[in-house]
Amino acid sequence: MAATAQPTAGAFAGAPAHADKVPVRRVIAFFAMVFGMFMSILDIQIVSASLSEIQAGLGAGADEIAWVQTSYLIAEVIMIPLSGTLARIVSTRVLFSFSAAGFTIASALAATATNIDQMIVYRAIQGFIGGGMIPSVFAAAFTIFPPSKRSVVSPMIGLVATLAPTIGPTVGGYLSHAFSWHWLFLVNIIPGIIVTVLTFNLIDFDKPEFGLMKRFDWWGLISMAVFLGSLEYVLEEGNNKDWFSDEHIVLGSVAVAIGAIVFFWRAFKVPFPVVDLRAFANRNFAFGSVFSFVMGIGLYGLTYLYPLYLGRIRGYDSLMIGETMFVSGLAMFCTAPIAGMMSSRLDPRVMMMMGFGGFALGTWSMTQLTADWDFYELLVPQILRGVSLMICMVPINNVALGTLPPDRIRNASGLFNLTRNLGGAVGLAVINTILTQRSQEHYLRLSEHVQWGNPVAVEQLRNMASNFSAHGLDGPTIAIKQMAGMVQQQAYILSFIDIFLLLTVLFGSLVVCAFAISKPQSGVGGGGGH
Repeated sequence: MAATAQPTAGAFAGAPAHADKVPVRRVIAFFAMVFGMFMSILDIQIVSASLSEIQAGLGAGADEIAWVQTSYLIAEVIMIPLSGTLARIVSTRVLFSFSAAGFTIASALAATATNIDQMIVYRAIQGFIGGGMIPSVFAAAFTIFPPSKRSVVSPMIGLVATLAPTIGPTVGGYLSHAFSWHWLFLVNIIPGIIVTVLTFNLIDFDKPEFGLMKRFDWWGLISMAVFLGSLEYVLEEGNNKDWFSDEHIVLGSVAVAIGAIVFFWRAFKVPFPVVDLRAFANRNFAFGSVFSFVMGIGLYGLTYLYPLYLGRIRGYDSLMIGETMFVSGLAMFCTAPIAGMMSSRLDPRVMMMMGFGGFALGTWSMTQLTADWDFYELLVPQILRGVSLMICMVPINNVALGTLPPDRIRNASGLFNLTRNLGGAVGLAVINTILTQRSQEHYLRLSEHVQWGNPVAVEQLRNMASNFSAHGLDGPTIAIKQMAGMVQQQAYILSFIDIFLLLTVLFGSLVVCAFAISKPQSGVGGGGGH
């Protein structure tokens, strides 16, 4: 971007240079932004526990209802990296307040949807507009607050980024049980109006640079939308459609390849690209983004795995799953202030190693999983997960964004948040594929032992059959079905264990990778402390 990439004199006017004091209006504006981000991230998962209620309410098919989630994710993943450029053009104040207003309106529309087509469109609008709020908060945190305040600010945004998707199923399950699925969206309206009003009136971090609009890279935007939108679609739907045996997945993959080629060519060729990729030249930002990608796998992967186990194996409904999952959220909430204090005293690399190690320990304990595990057996792994996520997120945020100059942070925060979302999408695609394949393999292997040549299996089958026959039922037929169900259940359990073992290896390896980054110097970063 050469000279054109430099911020104008008006950009970030008033960002604190050396003083540690932050004006009260900016603190209030920042809290309003954090709450807006919380709503946007929460809405990724809030419908996940209540899809069956929405499906019944809209009369949707089983293959259609997944698009309530997918449309939101595809739209959001396009907006997140774009938000940095939009913030430069129209200012953070306009981008954030209009995003909050649009998100609120789209939430109200989603609550009034009468068929699945309307719901998919409204959710896509909600995801696209809401996605503009997420990176703006990260950028603001490292722009308006000096490094001395990072131990307070960084845990706050780390908590929101991890807590919101974790408690999403809990909040969604409660709302749809206590009221109706409409309240999954209506709950955003009053807070959304408050956030819109506060941010429009109080944000004054930067000035718009309308002149950049003349050089906006529309081809870059289109190629990025095709690239990221198709990638999200392929990852979300691939396993359900048996990957490349489905024509739509093949077409989607071709679109990913073409979109990526055009997008990266434009990003390095045009003077004002839609996304500035130069932040990756900063070693700490590059490693921080890699860690964020893997944290996305852990964050969204386990938010998916625990409810899947509790629903499929334990037979829990959405409210019971939410109550069980709340433990992780509570652990994160309690750990946030501790992580903040640790960040001002410990080398961030040491904190990352502690967090990655704790996460690996939690997933390792899950490799002992059985069909009888319940709330109390899942308690320690969930606490380890919640505590470790917070201890990881704070230093990762500081390492990735804390050493960048102010004019790079808005673009970089979009890329940084994108890596976490893509990590979640890739992680869920891999997890689903492994679960499907490994459960089939385990079922075949286990069924080899459950046959007439195995006296233990025959004895078990005979006992079950006689028990059912004693109640006047068709004992032998029901017993065989029951036995097949037990084998299938055990195959699922073994495939869950395979996933937890894989996650243990992944996070264990990150403990070593933490040595590869250089320690950020205090006083360096977007807060203007240099």
